[in-house]
Amino acid sequence: MEIIHRSKSGGGVYLTDGTINMALLLNKAEGKPSGINHFGFHIEDADEITGRLADWNIGPPVQRPKNRPYAETRTTDPDGNNIDLSVHGFQDVEYKAHREKKKSAPKLEEVEG
Repeated sequence: MEIIHRSKSGGGVYLTDGTINMALLLNKAEGKPSGINHFGFHIEDADEITGRLADWNIGPPVQRPKNRPYAETRTTDPDGNNIDLSVHGFQDVEYKAHREKKKSAPKLEEVEG
């Protein structure tokens, strides 16, 4: 796998093989179970996924804190494992403020047209 990002604190390394992305993060044992902390999916349509989760009696995804650059929302599977969901993906470090700025920026067609 290729390193695509290292956190500034040195506590995380983000890898990809072009299909699968993996984050290796420091895990403190205090107050947390050992093992997988969470896993994530790059999704195309948040509303569609929210509907599918409802069909499976899983609660809707909740907004992640604004200082989290990768996943916009989080939910849990039936066993309580955290699942991050991201429309923008995990390849780029992009905080909520960046995503909101991109949404409000005029598209090239709107500027030229």
